[in-house]
Amino acid sequence: MAILDKHAVLEKNATLLLVFSLLVVTVGGIVEIAPLFYLENTIEDVEGVRPYSPLEMEGRNIYIREGCYVCHSQMIRPMRDEVERYGHYSLAAESQYDHPFQWGSKRTGPDLARVGGRYSDEWHVDHLVNPQSVVPESVMPKYGYLLDRPLDGRYIGDVLRTNRTVGVPYTDEQIELAVADFKSQADPDAMVFEDSDPDGVVERYPGAQVRNFDGQPQVTEMDALIAYMQMLGTLVDFSEFEQTPGDWIR
Repeated sequence: MAILDKHAVLEKNATLLLVFSLLVVTVGGIVEIAPLFYLENTIEDVEGVRPYSPLEMEGRNIYIREGCYVCHSQMIRPMRDEVERYGHYSLAAESQYDHPFQWGSKRTGPDLARVGGRYSDEWHVDHLVNPQSVVPESVMPKYGYLLDRPLDGRYIGDVLRTNRTVGVPYTDEQIELAVADFKSQADPDAMVFEDSDPDGVVERYPGAQVRNFDGQPQVTEMDALIAYMQMLGTLVDFSEFEQTPGDWIR
């Protein structure tokens, strides 16, 4: 009863209530934040996660430029309905090289965190050119103009260098060969430029998919965007994270 009486004093005195509220928030903040200063990294590394290849990076920039994140999230939450529909819930490590991350806050279309490999390149081209041709109920706008916008990747080395300044571990070799890797991944059969090395792309970026993505002779924004989407969710071997009913948030 005495404790309740003392608590009543706080409730009736605005100044005391403010002081003790600030004290509680301060202590709670210190308990949560202080341990982080002793950790080198708050994100656990996961095997397979790597920085984006030059072509994938260009595609990601186009994805952001076109506002794809407004309707499509890239974050599968650890709930049964989401996991059963989209695949394994998203891991923090999958976004560690994203600046900015693409978690999103709204879904007009499906989540794209695991879209890589689910559809063919041809399907993606048809879907981007005329979404309603493959998904009749879609409200997505048409992006066929991406086929008419060639890319030469001339500035991709600068993009990788900029990302390195914020912590993405691109090597000097990757930055030096950025333009060549960009062209080699999108058009591995074209040997008209120096340093064409499709095998080197896969060596520097394990799991990178090397091919002509849009079927056109020149490298376009469509190539880059599809290359980016085709790698989403493909880098991590989720068989190591097998789930069973009742274990959805392991």
